[in-house]
Amino acid sequence: MNWGDAVPNFLIGLREGLEAGLIVSILLAAVRKSGGSRVPVWLGALGAASLSLSFGAVLTFTTSELSATAREVVAGTLSVVAVLLVTMMIFWMRRTAASLSTGLRADVETALVLGAGALVLTSFFAVAREGLETTLFLWTAARASGDAVGPAVGAALGLAVAFGICVLLYRQAVRLNLATFFRYTGILLVVVAAGVLAYGLGDLQNAGVLPGRTWIAFDLSGSISTDSWWVALIGGITNLAPKMTVLQVLAWLAYLVIVLGIFLGTTPAPATPGEKGRFDAVTRQAARLAGTRTSLAAVVVVLVPLLVAGLIIAILPAKPAAAGAVTVTEADCARGFSGASAGQQRITVTNKSGKSGEITLVDGGDAVVGEIETLGPATTADLSATLAGGSYQFVCYLAGQQETRSAQFTVTGGAGDAPKPVARVTKDDLDGANATYQDYVLTVLPAVESALNRVKAALGGGDTAGAKAAWLDAMTAWERVGASYNSFGEAGTAVAGLPDGFAGGVRDPEFSGIRRIEYGLWAGEPPAALTAQVDKTLEGLAKVRTDLRTDDIAGDPITLTKRAQEILEDALRDHLTGVSDQGAHAGYAATAADVEATRAVLRVLDPLLAPRVPDLLPTARRELDDITTALDAVKRPDGTYPPLEQPALALRQKINGTVGQALETLSAVPNLLEIPKHER
Repeated sequence: MNWGDAVPNFLIGLREGLEAGLIVSILLAAVRKSGGSRVPVWLGALGAASLSLSFGAVLTFTTSELSATAREVVAGTLSVVAVLLVTMMIFWMRRTAASLSTGLRADVETALVLGAGALVLTSFFAVAREGLETTLFLWTAARASGDAVGPAVGAALGLAVAFGICVLLYRQAVRLNLATFFRYTGILLVVVAAGVLAYGLGDLQNAGVLPGRTWIAFDLSGSISTDSWWVALIGGITNLAPKMTVLQVLAWLAYLVIVLGIFLGTTPAPATPGEKGRFDAVTRQAARLAGTRTSLAAVVVVLVPLLVAGLIIAILPAKPAAAGAVTVTEADCARGFSGASAGQQRITVTNKSGKSGEITLVDGGDAVVGEIETLGPATTADLSATLAGGSYQFVCYLAGQQETRSAQFTVTGGAGDAPKPVARVTKDDLDGANATYQDYVLTVLPAVESALNRVKAALGGGDTAGAKAAWLDAMTAWERVGASYNSFGEAGTAVAGLPDGFAGGVRDPEFSGIRRIEYGLWAGEPPAALTAQVDKTLEGLAKVRTDLRTDDIAGDPITLTKRAQEILEDALRDHLTGVSDQGAHAGYAATAADVEATRAVLRVLDPLLAPRVPDLLPTARRELDDITTALDAVKRPDGTYPPLEQPALALRQKINGTVGQALETLSAVPNLLEIPKHER
């Protein structure tokens, strides 16, 4: 069990459990003072617990039936909703805690006049909100951690401690400064909620609902071990991951800064005499209907949620029958598995080792039929696959260990709808392809250098028009290299970085490269100053050539599979929106060069993609042709491209649409050519 995952859920259970417990304690005290029975209060609280458990069951079972993409959409959406609800709850409790007791006592007095059934509903409504918020937040936090045991233990301990505190408070055995407690737990909950928000947005990015899945802010997965205790603890509490997108980081920081700033600047409201409870209007209406019908009210609030949840789960499409259970240990991979029949199968995999792992099911040719990419220690997940006749075996990769394999088992019969198994891609496969790509880059860099030298010569001769023409050649040649998203590191940024992030913008002394030269040429800067910028850019280009095969630039083969999509994504984000324009209005020319760079990358990846997905490359090439045709349609008679805003709207939409369609096709490449996690 990962205690890092237990800590934030302990906090949630403690905070929410104490809130619910305080409400019940206040209700019980009010009933005792009025001389009424406490049974209706407990029945209402039991009904709230029934509703919360039913809600959790529906969340778990309904999402398990969805496809992986649909699960990410639902989980991401619910994570955002959970953060919104918890944020509202934090501020609500800080604002109204002082008058909570007064309002609830007023509700109890009203309910006692109407009858015990009304008191059941009063208790139910008062506690149910806390229960639903707790369930949703715990569910999303558990999914963010990827482990069920740690969050469950943490939540259970938190609820148990909260129950004990509430018992002592009710008996007046202890005194607790609730304002201080809610203040500090509120701060910690904001930190946890920020992580859940970032994780939820990441789910929505992975599902394609939000853009920027490949806009990586940082990736430390190759530098730190995710199984180390301190990484697990920090990740469990904050939900920060070794690899996060720009959107996730910005959302995490923005939520933390804004919400904490408002929270710490908010003064708790003083108690207001005679203030009603927060559910006053709903409670009064329901209480009138319940009256003295204690049994009816109890049945409704306790049994109806269970029946509704059971009905929802029962009408869900049936899962394929489980083909069996697989146990993974540090010594054995699926030992004793008896086999499965042909067709769609669901195999339950339990990781009884103390390490996270990647579990794959391969056929006789070692092609992947199904996989669980990450299975945490002491967790269980389903591996779904459609099996045709043939031999299969499990392959287990546990963190820090060599792979282990199960004995082969045979499947008899046929499955006409079985997808073609995907041959595994190894790091050696990508190393070879990446070496070919590096060779391609080395053939293009001389064109960049030659064009920059022509810019320098033209500047020396006072030929501004010639310098601008040579600059366009240098820019398009660099785009053909395919260094999207500054993927060539600091050296690449020195050659063609944008002014974003520099304090002085385009005039910042640190801003250099092709785009800096562009600004100077079209802004009319003196030739001497621009000549110095050209020299600086040539120095950066020389460093790119020298260090090309290092991981800092193009040595990491994993970036090659992303490059197939990211080059055009960069064009859509920067060139076709004008973000990269520093005066030349060359967005269409840059996009055309990016199309050529994408073609070059696909040629390199052809030997890996063609056997696995024969239709992908022909489709992608047709769509790249469509982009070229759309770009040709906006060319001037002399063959040059106009500024972005000049062509008719329909022509601009055609270009954007064709680029978007190609990106949709190419987005499959990184997943198809993904190497196993243990090789990264």
